[in-house]
Amino acid sequence: MTELVDKPLRADARRNREKILKAARAVFAEEGVDAQVDDVARRADVGVGTVYRHFPTKEALLAALTDQQFAVVAAHARTLLELDDPWEAFRQTLWFGAEQTAGDRAFNEIMSAAQPIPRSCPGKEDLTLTIGEMMRRCKEQGRMRPDATVDDIPLMMCGIGSASNMPHPVSEAWRRHLQIVLDGLRAEAASAPLHT
Repeated sequence: MTELVDKPLRADARRNREKILKAARAVFAEEGVDAQVDDVARRADVGVGTVYRHFPTKEALLAALTDQQFAVVAAHARTLLELDDPWEAFRQTLWFGAEQTAGDRAFNEIMSAAQPIPRSCPGKEDLTLTIGEMMRRCKEQGRMRPDATVDDIPLMMCGIGSASNMPHPVSEAWRRHLQIVLDGLRAEAASAPLHT
């Protein structure tokens, strides 16, 4: 009986995959989840068949982009755990995440979906754990309102991400919105409990 193993991609196949992901990120960021695989293939300068060899469906391609985005933010957040100031680590994590996703229509549409497809996403799970640890340290030092939870963060970031794609009289208004959210999470903002 032959044992099945995942073989590493050949150099040319690996280059094609990277080109496809780069092109897909640009196309879906501009056009949202309704963008077509044909547009991705054209932007990557590969045949549509090549895209489908790497990603059998558009959903698989979108999932790969989402996983990649979470992995980048999670890796950066882990390095920030080394900071002595937990509030600064938390603040920098949210800013980095927002900067990575601002204007990315597809990512924000996926994250804002009422019923996202349940699946494992290691980067998202890693990021949730890291942010949870940062929040625990902030509260321990009295820097964060005690009623804030790690489950609040995705909802807040979804709102900021969605706002980055909406017309607003102020350029890059999402930056102001993120600062308002961060100010609301500080301990001194907790004069009244959150409504439940």
